[in-house]
Amino acid sequence: MSCLFCKIISGEIPATIVYQDDRLVVIEDISPAAPLHLLLIPRKHIASVLELGEVDDQLVGHLFRVAADIARERGVAENGFRIVTNTNGAAGQSVFHIHFHLLAGRLLQWPPG
Repeated sequence: MSCLFCKIISGEIPATIVYQDDRLVVIEDISPAAPLHLLLIPRKHIASVLELGEVDDQLVGHLFRVAADIARERGVAENGFRIVTNTNGAAGQSVFHIHFHLLAGRLLQWPPG
């Protein structure tokens, strides 16, 4: 197994886990771009958004609900937060295991990038 996130999920590589269940692991980003910067990573290895299938609909819905719950728990929901995923190299995807960034705690400009 050479996938960085699969190694984190299996415990082979340490990470600061802030939430986990049978479908999802949420960790602190090691290079935060905001005061709150978490990565929501499905346990199921899916390389990118382009590989999501209908079978993954409940997983993605669950991920967004968990993100909203964490935003509420961390006190950033009212001011606002952003959930971002990058798909392929030109968009900034560097780990080819689908993951979503939860960013909050500062003014997030638009457009991003």
